[in-house]
Amino acid sequence: MTTARLDHLVTSGTFSLDGGTWDVDNNVWIIGDDAEALVIDAAHDADAIAAAVGDRRLVGIVCTHAHDDHVDAAPALAARTGAPILLHPADRPLWDLTHPGRAPDADLADGRTVRVAGVELTVLHTPGHSPGAVCLHAPALGAVFSGDTLFQGGPGATGRSFSDFPTIIDSIRGRLLTLPPETVVHTGHGDDTTVGAEAPHLEEWIARGH
Repeated sequence: MTTARLDHLVTSGTFSLDGGTWDVDNNVWIIGDDAEALVIDAAHDADAIAAAVGDRRLVGIVCTHAHDDHVDAAPALAARTGAPILLHPADRPLWDLTHPGRAPDADLADGRTVRVAGVELTVLHTPGHSPGAVCLHAPALGAVFSGDTLFQGGPGATGRSFSDFPTIIDSIRGRLLTLPPETVVHTGHGDDTTVGAEAPHLEEWIARGH
């Protein structure tokens, strides 16, 4: 039985790519206990995220992918906490658009495990929304943190640079819909869903082609 808890923040800012900018609200997930914590996607507001972490030791800042709305606060949060930033290396070109000259501290790789407060999270490389997109599966929490790979109602967007629709479908089919159906999907934007709620709709998404 884990003593870990899940804290959830919603932060607001913008997402920019391919010459466009959009207002967005992002989910920031913090897994931890009273002693230590892990942040998934340091979006927009390092002060708010640091306040939620409090005086706990921050063991890492995991980036599900490197779109600027998911990583814009990561260096500032790392600077004030000493926590390493972890990113899949295939997303380094996107990262460098936002933070040139400041490399992530460690690479995420498929199958790698990250531990915090007795919880083990397994990295699932799920390209499509971006080349280095990852999800984090935490069986002890009955959850997967999907970033922008899977939302309530379908896959993440693939209409911009560095993204590909057939690839995201393959990632969802092979890596996420194979998880237990009761697995809660904590997404990068919007409401939670479950694997079981989304799985029946795969063919509809393919037919829509987006």
